[in-house]
Amino acid sequence: LPGRDLARKDRNGASDPFVRLRYNGKAQESTVVKKSCYPRWNETFEFELAEPAGEKLCVEVWDWDLVSRNDFLGKVVFSVQGLEAAGQEEGWFRLRPDKSKPREDERRGSLGSLQLQVRLRDETVLPSHCYQPLVQLLCQEVKSGRQDGQVHLVTLLDETTTAECRQEVAINLVKLFLGQGLVKEFLDLLFELELAKPCEPNTLFRSNSLASKSMESFLKVTGLPYLHAVLGPTITRVFEEKKYVELDPGKVEIKDVGCSGLHRVQTEGEVIEQGRQHLQSYLGELLDAIVKSAPACPPVIRAAFRQLFRRVGERFPQHQHTKFVAVTSFLCLRFFSPAIMTPKLFHLRETHADARTGRTLLLLAKAVQMVGNMEPAAGRAKAAWLAPLLPALQQGIAQMKEFIARLVGTEEEEEEEEGEGWPLGPPTAVVKEGPLFVHKTRGKGPLLAAAAAKKLHFCLTGEALSFGKSPGAERSGAIALADILAAEKVEEKSFGSSHVMQVVYVGAGGQQETAYLQCKCVNELNQWLSALRKVCVNNPRVLRAYHPGVFRGDKWSCCHQRERTGLGCDRTRHGITLQDWSDPLDPAAEAQRLFHHLQGLRGTLR
Repeated sequence: LPGRDLARKDRNGASDPFVRLRYNGKAQESTVVKKSCYPRWNETFEFELAEPAGEKLCVEVWDWDLVSRNDFLGKVVFSVQGLEAAGQEEGWFRLRPDKSKPREDERRGSLGSLQLQVRLRDETVLPSHCYQPLVQLLCQEVKSGRQDGQVHLVTLLDETTTAECRQEVAINLVKLFLGQGLVKEFLDLLFELELAKPCEPNTLFRSNSLASKSMESFLKVTGLPYLHAVLGPTITRVFEEKKYVELDPGKVEIKDVGCSGLHRVQTEGEVIEQGRQHLQSYLGELLDAIVKSAPACPPVIRAAFRQLFRRVGERFPQHQHTKFVAVTSFLCLRFFSPAIMTPKLFHLRETHADARTGRTLLLLAKAVQMVGNMEPAAGRAKAAWLAPLLPALQQGIAQMKEFIARLVGTEEEEEEEEGEGWPLGPPTAVVKEGPLFVHKTRGKGPLLAAAAAKKLHFCLTGEALSFGKSPGAERSGAIALADILAAEKVEEKSFGSSHVMQVVYVGAGGQQETAYLQCKCVNELNQWLSALRKVCVNNPRVLRAYHPGVFRGDKWSCCHQRERTGLGCDRTRHGITLQDWSDPLDPAAEAQRLFHHLQGLRGTLR
């Protein structure tokens, strides 16, 4: 978190501190905060627990130097065995000197302090089938929707979850339902439950309820590539130009302008006007990018906002303005604005902004918030000095309303917009490649028959999924993307592994064939499924249903249907890709975290 009163090592009377964390032979480093003895990092680092837990976690603070060697500023050491007993340690910790180094700093007195939160999370994740009752219960509730008089498990989670852990529960639920292909239905149930409570149009979704936290987590998990495409150019411009932007008279810095011998002091009004022009330029560029981005917004996000827009419109028929504000309260206030204010936390920049750039980003984020509130007068009441920006804000509100109307348009309108977003890469570019094990089973077709029970190198491009003995070897065969009908997971019991996928395709003879390919881990499985679904997104022949099992003997292992070419027993999940989340899903881990949370609530739930 932050540090305070750190040692001053540089000639300018400050330091350029960064944190280095060491554990079990591994090290991680924070970003460098320039010219500060009171830095704020707000970064999170994770280490895998060593067995036995005898190692210590060492948190060191260093002063970064461009030319000379970095200077040691102090350290804090944690006993992992102590963490196992306490669970976590949090607070301000005094930096200690390194005993192997001269005691110069120790003689000088205090080395300063770090505020830290160190937490040990011990997770034992069982095989996925152990969590099926919990997952099925949650899925059934979401599929059924809100029922009058029925107590929902989701409602109990909302009512019994503390504010401290609600964010974690929300992201676990979002990831679990993403993996089940039910995230839209999950969010819609939360919208219904939230709107069923007594609420006012002007405070809707402004609290940190499970609905608000889940939607916020959903946007972060599914929308980062979209966020980067929309905000990235403007954020980069702000960092590169480093313009001085200030509208608050109480914070304006007066400076000299002009050439040598002709200096004059800028007036306060000139500085504010110049700042207004810069800020208005950034805001205009950003709003233009947002307005044009509707076709590029991930379909799963558009579907969620479409449901929200409809539900709020039905709940407040006399306040049609409210449904627009409901969308912007998430999109602008909980997604765009936080990313503008702290771009590093959203992976838009590698380092935090300096003081000047940070102030510009703060003002830009505040302007976007006011556009999102769709009431610039309310913002002016709190900060009258924003008045010079009012015409730009009013224009931005009109643009935002137009954008929301397009964003939540019908699915037919969305299909017509396809291709209007950011362009895709060249078709021959490699999208994904790596070794996969080909399982031997009936229905694979002649293309992969000779490769049964072998590990081959597969390469996916914008044209085909090809394979060969090794990365540099001649390709043995290929499946054209236009012939791929589905890419789905296979039941764990089918091959004794939870890392198997199936690629359903049309063979050379026009028959439907299936290749069963095993990946090395669940993350690799998700990455392959994501890549295949992305490149086949416009394939008109994709299947609506598939068999998660295999056809052995005379029936399918999943549904015991005896017709091999019969209709699948489960629906396909073409819309779920890794573009939809920032890290690969691990369904068993998400279910375990929810199970662990529910265990802690047993007394309350009784």
